[in-house]
Amino acid sequence: FQDSYRDAAAKGYANLEPVGWYIEDYHAFQGSREEFFNGAVRRHLKHSGVPVENSKGEWGLGQHELNVRYADVLTMADRHVVYKQCLKDVADQLGVSVTFMAKFAEDQAGSSCHIHLSLWEGDRPAFAGETSIGPVQGSDVFRWFLGGWIAHAPEVMAFYAPTVNAYKRYQAGSWAPTRLAWSKDNRTAGFRVVGSGPSLRIESRIAGADCNPYLAFAAALASGLDGVTNQIEPPPHFAGDVYKAQELPHVPRTLAEATDRLEGSSFARQVFGADVVEHYVHFFREEQAAFERAVTDWERRRYFERI
Repeated sequence: FQDSYRDAAAKGYANLEPVGWYIEDYHAFQGSREEFFNGAVRRHLKHSGVPVENSKGEWGLGQHELNVRYADVLTMADRHVVYKQCLKDVADQLGVSVTFMAKFAEDQAGSSCHIHLSLWEGDRPAFAGETSIGPVQGSDVFRWFLGGWIAHAPEVMAFYAPTVNAYKRYQAGSWAPTRLAWSKDNRTAGFRVVGSGPSLRIESRIAGADCNPYLAFAAALASGLDGVTNQIEPPPHFAGDVYKAQELPHVPRTLAEATDRLEGSSFARQVFGADVVEHYVHFFREEQAAFERAVTDWERRRYFERI
């Protein structure tokens, strides 16, 4: 946004001016207008030990995607934290602002944290194989990891979407997933399988930009490994528009629902420990309660004059 953080706060985070004024997905010209910020960010990240592969305009006004090079899961979580802090620091220095809210505005695209994950045994890719799983050729490890990741997603959803706002992102036709399904290179699915052979990997599109990467990555890894241990089969491959597949299970719709799922999950208590689960259940319930006490802009717009 053109507004500084101080100005945004003074305006109550309303009526902010996006840097871009039209959808800029893959648009070279509009993207170049934002190089004063994105170029600085790429350079700072590089010098901070976070290798950047590319950046590009995205679907929302002023929205950009910046991709960092893959690494082991803990290194990537560390890079994620440095990445966010870097972007906010640079924005503050330049007198502009960025947000990692999952859904800043109801009429704009949300912001996500797509997690691309694969397993390796030493320097051998464990997902590569000759077994047919739907249209994909992979190993049993791949199949079971995918099965476990999908099966446990509702129980650990609060670690992928830890705020009240996060659940506003899951809207049909928005490029954010709404249902638990997997598909080959299909961006309407919550789990998108991409690559082949050594590059075969699973992309989960569920987590929002507001996630804690350590919790989200731990939840993903624990879910998948439990699938391998218990040989959990994934659901059948889905081809087509997942948004229209009403028969498929929906992701939890609210933080309250996700918190209930986490609290009742024996799997989460086993892998994270009961103390950790109870701590986050308490935190999420406090967050939900704070929201329920709040009076929102939507309520003022809807009721101020009409009631």
